[in-house]
Amino acid sequence: MPQPHRPTRTARPPQPPRARRGGAPARRRGPRPRWGVRIAGGLAVLVLGSGAVGHAVMTGVDTGIERVDPFKDMKNRPEAGHGLNFLLVGTDGRDKITPRDRRAYRLGGEPCHCTDTVMLVHLSADRERASVVSLPRDSYAQLPAHRDESTGQQHGPHPVKLNAAYAEGGPQLTVRTVEAMTRVKIDHYLEVDFTSFMKTVDALGGVEVCTAKTLRDEKTGLDLLPGTHRLHGGEALQYVRSRHVDGAADLGRMQRQQRFVAALVKQATGSGVLLNPVKFKEVSSTLLGSVRADRGFGSEQMIALGQAMRAFSPSSSEFASVPIGNPSYPVKGIGSTVKWDEPKAAKLFQALRDDRPLTPPRPPRPAAAGGPGRPSPPPAVPVDVPPEQIRVRVENGTRIDGLGGRVDAALRGTGFDTTGAPGNGASRNVKRTVIAYDPRWDRSARTVSTALPGSELRPVRGQGRTVLVIAGADYKKVVPVRPEDPSQGPFGAVSGDQVVCGG
Repeated sequence: MPQPHRPTRTARPPQPPRARRGGAPARRRGPRPRWGVRIAGGLAVLVLGSGAVGHAVMTGVDTGIERVDPFKDMKNRPEAGHGLNFLLVGTDGRDKITPRDRRAYRLGGEPCHCTDTVMLVHLSADRERASVVSLPRDSYAQLPAHRDESTGQQHGPHPVKLNAAYAEGGPQLTVRTVEAMTRVKIDHYLEVDFTSFMKTVDALGGVEVCTAKTLRDEKTGLDLLPGTHRLHGGEALQYVRSRHVDGAADLGRMQRQQRFVAALVKQATGSGVLLNPVKFKEVSSTLLGSVRADRGFGSEQMIALGQAMRAFSPSSSEFASVPIGNPSYPVKGIGSTVKWDEPKAAKLFQALRDDRPLTPPRPPRPAAAGGPGRPSPPPAVPVDVPPEQIRVRVENGTRIDGLGGRVDAALRGTGFDTTGAPGNGASRNVKRTVIAYDPRWDRSARTVSTALPGSELRPVRGQGRTVLVIAGADYKKVVPVRPEDPSQGPFGAVSGDQVVCGG
């Protein structure tokens, strides 16, 4: 029976890049291929989080940026709020990828010249928090009147999927459309493609991600077993692109991309890259060699913001997706679109304008947990099914007095819905702890087995949703677990430290 956690695997590498900020316009060149990275958010946050970067070292680092003019002649824009807002889009630019990598990471086919990733990143006015909001690429949108960049034809307002805004009008129409939908004024525009993403991850030495379930996608070639993995450029790209690993499709992919962004921030802040001007310049130059940005986004802005964010860490970031009202909203001539929950979305974007956190404040950790000379509790292991959703009944399969009660209390302590009334098993000579479960609830059973490493998974047809734990003589302790996607608060947001490995 599969067990939820396996050892770390490594992937193979390319080289890195980095992101910037600014707020001006420039001339746009031909559209760039499709995808990119919701991860662009992480790259920008990573850059903005640098500290004490010397002007001498960083001088000229932005000279290789391709400039676009996303704000040209824009009128009737939303009022500026507090803080700074970036629109980060990912395209599937693959013209610089080698034939070998195309085959290895299944990057064949023609690009669609549209965005596959759209993120709003809000940096708080005090530069102590970054809020990343994912906008589904298939979101129902109304394009304003514009001229089609590819045909030159003038169009009136009409409905589309959000990712089509780039295909019809490039960065400028994308910015206009997002501002109209969110009423959030965009200060800077950043566009990242496949190549810059892969190189950035490699420059950082790879990024560590963990998964509570097997992730396989035949279209991208992603193949990860449950456990912790260090992903380099190409494999990281497979991870953030995959949308056929479960029924959650693009919404599930956005969650994985957010986890990757949090892991990227953890790697950058924990590896010393942001405190090493030479290394930081290397990473930044690699990214900026293939990024596109508005003219106001340059080294001066990056250095100023970086110095203000010296203490940035995964806990400083928070992630949310736009609340969805109808994930399959039909539109004639377009097909199925994702319709936002307008009242909830309005509150989310109002919070960004007001510079308010999206996650609720967390109570301080009790000081008693560790104490002088006492080891800190182990980090909780991410699991597929939240323990609160799993009903567990415990039986004592040994002659050890009170064992059933100790196991019940320990499982309840990490979140499982236990009966609180453990009994004695039919056999009192169980050597190895048994988890008996109905095969229909196999994911729940695997979550319980993560909390009880070394236990035996035993399917029992017709048992029902309650998982039975028969404590054996080998029982030592319960490993703390947590949901892989622990959304919280009115916006379903999570902080970065909640979704990284060992968080």
